[in-house]
Amino acid sequence: MKVLKFGGTSVGSIENIKRVREIITDGDKKIVVLSAMSGTTNALVEISDFIKNNNSNQALVSIDNLYHKYTIVLDDLIEVSELKQEVGNYIDKVFDFLKACSSEKHSEFLYNKIVAQGELLSTFIFTKYLNQEGVNARLLPALDFMRIDKLHEPDDFYIKQNLQRIINDALPADIYITQGFICLDAYGNVANLQRGGSDYTATIIGAVVEADEVQIWTDIDGMHNNDPRFVENTHAISNLSFDEAAELAYFGAKILHPQTVMPAREANIPVRLKNTMDPESYGTLISQETKGDGIKAIAAKDNITAIKIKSARMLLAHGFLKKVFEIFEKYETSIDMITTSEIAVSLTIDDDSNLSSIVEELEKFSTVEVDNQQTIICLVGHSIVKHHETHKLFKVLQDISVRMISYGGSNNNISLLVNTNDKITALKRLNKYVFDLVIS
Repeated sequence: MKVLKFGGTSVGSIENIKRVREIITDGDKKIVVLSAMSGTTNALVEISDFIKNNNSNQALVSIDNLYHKYTIVLDDLIEVSELKQEVGNYIDKVFDFLKACSSEKHSEFLYNKIVAQGELLSTFIFTKYLNQEGVNARLLPALDFMRIDKLHEPDDFYIKQNLQRIINDALPADIYITQGFICLDAYGNVANLQRGGSDYTATIIGAVVEADEVQIWTDIDGMHNNDPRFVENTHAISNLSFDEAAELAYFGAKILHPQTVMPAREANIPVRLKNTMDPESYGTLISQETKGDGIKAIAAKDNITAIKIKSARMLLAHGFLKKVFEIFEKYETSIDMITTSEIAVSLTIDDDSNLSSIVEELEKFSTVEVDNQQTIICLVGHSIVKHHETHKLFKVLQDISVRMISYGGSNNNISLLVNTNDKITALKRLNKYVFDLVIS
């Protein structure tokens, strides 16, 4: 059995929905994980924000606008009158719920319930569409089996027990449809795996059912060697190891949720990235196997804050770094890059929600400098720190002011910190230095 995940763009239009049907109806049994239709989650977040700001009238306007979108989908996609009535009733039920939310007091729990409606809508509509087309498809509600624990990690035992039970109890089907992104928390409340979490859902399910392969279908033909939004003539990478893919996902490759690789790596299940618009394209295969040395890809992660912590007392001071790290641990703020000298530590974070409190505590024993609007540019490949061509990337130093360099912490990753204003120039220059030259 395979697990296939389709993103919002893949189910974002009638044409694309029909294309997805063609892709999945190849005669093999599979589980299909769907995101919300493109634009829906953003609209639901906007509705939640209006409620949070006590603007219920504008929330109702946004709800009506989104409802209109789904009535068009219903009219264009569902032709059988009995199914049209059933789907129409479900859509009405969802939007009646959203209207009721507009008068409630905002909370995290309410937000989670509101944003969950996108996946609930897409999966119900798509399942009924498949039934209309003669496909033996069944809906497996993710809220019946997908749960995270108190540490916000997948509750593997719970998921496996309940998913297998639901599949065994369900009527036989060729294709099972379920929601990505949404889940329950440890207390039974509606929660989610954060934006982009449908990829993560797919590999969690793939590991539980011991799938032959997990496929992530989007609107691009695999993971590219540079960001195609900013750099021309990029190309898809045919093969990546789990470690290489994890580095790229974490450091900004938008095609893949950062945590996606973990369940598949632990279960040794290959993950293939495919293009819904070009199904015949090979895409990118992610597996345990490593193919080729040297730099394979470049990714960029924005919204980085650099913090320089300077103290004359640091020289040979036992426990100084421990003291620094304990402050970041206290505020549950992870560190991406770190460099040290005799009297200073420079590090980066991507979550500045507790920055003022962190700085306040650091200033009790050091001088602190903060630089916002920074970007980490990550170069990834197998054993790149040992490769004979890797030094050519440092030509970028003659063109770009580089704030920090992380080299040697991992054999597969070299990271550069630059001002965000220099990001596009740096990506283009690195592309020229690294990929216009033959690295073998």
